[in-house]
Amino acid sequence: MKNNYIYTLKNDILFKALFGREGKEKYLRYFLEALLEITIYEIEIITEYTLEQLTKEQKGGRLDILARINHSIYVNIELQIRDEKNIEERTLYYASRLLTEKSQKGEKYEELDNVIMVNILDYELLGFNEFVSDTVTVINKHREYETIKNQKFYYIELPKFRKSNIDINDPLNQWLALIDNNEEMIKMAMVRNKTIKEAKEELDKLTADPKMRGIIKLRDKWERDYYNDIACAKDEGIEQGIERGGNDAREEIAKALLKTNLSIDDISKSTKLSKDAIEKIKSKMKC
Repeated sequence: MKNNYIYTLKNDILFKALFGREGKEKYLRYFLEALLEITIYEIEIITEYTLEQLTKEQKGGRLDILARINHSIYVNIELQIRDEKNIEERTLYYASRLLTEKSQKGEKYEELDNVIMVNILDYELLGFNEFVSDTVTVINKHREYETIKNQKFYYIELPKFRKSNIDINDPLNQWLALIDNNEEMIKMAMVRNKTIKEAKEELDKLTADPKMRGIIKLRDKWERDYYNDIACAKDEGIEQGIERGGNDAREEIAKALLKTNLSIDDISKSTKLSKDAIEKIKSKMKC
């Protein structure tokens, strides 16, 4: 039977296996140099992922990569496939927690290490066309004055990358092509960049390992089951709310659904209210 499963770096396990392992730091180093546009002369992967650790982490949790570069900058890299509607808030929380955890007792505030949060997203987040965005904090009436210089957030939106006119000579675009599994661009990138070629060969080795393939599939299955359970629980909660709350609950749910511009037919099916009843609710809302 033909195996149609596609192994890509957008799988959480595989991403960490390539970029978060001891002895393979150069892949993370060159990716971060391309993104941050700095020279990295020292890199330490703090959350290293061996095959044994990945086996333990195949279910649940977030497998972020945490590294320290140039002795004074902590970089946290997270890959997120689904939009959970909280990435900006979570990023701020994790950055603040990281600053607190890594600060030494008695350390002066001005001596705190810098923190960079890198979010690679397989969905669109921001309302403009650039696929790589980084933040700065400035004074409202003096935008040239930057504050809070020890925190910086990067958002990489892969759907926008796919739709853009890509210069494959750019090292960052070469890495994003590898992450996004764009085969045509990967071939061109491998010709131009020997580290990309080595990374692709390492990726092929990882995906040929039966144990790694098994871990990857188990991780994907866990995620599918997890999100399916959430959807089922949500639907069940709506049903129970309708049953326990009677018409009042139905009408409140109908009002909420009307605000989303859902059709009268669909709202009737969801709330078990008649179409006439929903039309009346809609008329009252306009008053």
